[in-house]
Amino acid sequence: MKIVIIGGTGLIGSKTAERLRKKGHEVIAAAPKTGVNTLTGEGLAGALKNTDVVIDLANSPSFEDKAVLEFFQTAGKNLMSAEIEAGVKHHIALSIVGTDRLPDSGYLRAKVAQEKIIREAGTPYTIVRSTQFMEFLGGIAQEGTVGDTARLSTGSLQPIASDDVADFVTDAALAAPVNGIIEICGPERARLCDFAARYLKAIGDPRTVVADPDARYFGTKLEDGSLVSDNHPRIGRIGFDDWFATTPRK
Repeated sequence: MKIVIIGGTGLIGSKTAERLRKKGHEVIAAAPKTGVNTLTGEGLAGALKNTDVVIDLANSPSFEDKAVLEFFQTAGKNLMSAEIEAGVKHHIALSIVGTDRLPDSGYLRAKVAQEKIIREAGTPYTIVRSTQFMEFLGGIAQEGTVGDTARLSTGSLQPIASDDVADFVTDAALAAPVNGIIEICGPERARLCDFAARYLKAIGDPRTVVADPDARYFGTKLEDGSLVSDNHPRIGRIGFDDWFATTPRK
């Protein structure tokens, strides 16, 4: 098959492209730097010619509420329109577990809008909702840090390694469209604050983590189940210790 990966040069995109190429598929890693821009529409028609599957992994360059909503709405409409024109048979998009449970988050409201565009476009689709990536644990800790203290939510987290995400996205690309949502998560569940503390300890960071039920997670308060899946998720194989032991530190 010919498979176009929007955002194909990023963390998940590059790993997914590698997996699909090893299976013998023609993969186009599309991104603004390769001449394909979903926000402006540049290069879309040419990239999607004779394409069987599109995987959308693109992310907004800005997380400001208005900008991120505009990105996902504009890019989503441009992409789905181009797919209809090209006769694409399957659209796959990576989204976030809990997207529709945290309306105070501008980013997640934008992901809800993106999912709506996909559902209504007419192209057969699969939405893969993922829990937070283990690679972002450092950023989560930093978001709650003031001085030498990281004040973080007690809401549950079930982070997933990017290698597992790439495996699940690859599986979705090679399967029939579900015209619905698949949820994926890592094998371990614990409080967000505890995962962050575990990560900081592992890298030798002396910050103190304070468990705070009212701490904000990128601007929104978490309930215990906000970011985890109990909807029969597909569970990754890589736990925190194995991920940490095999992931290069920058």
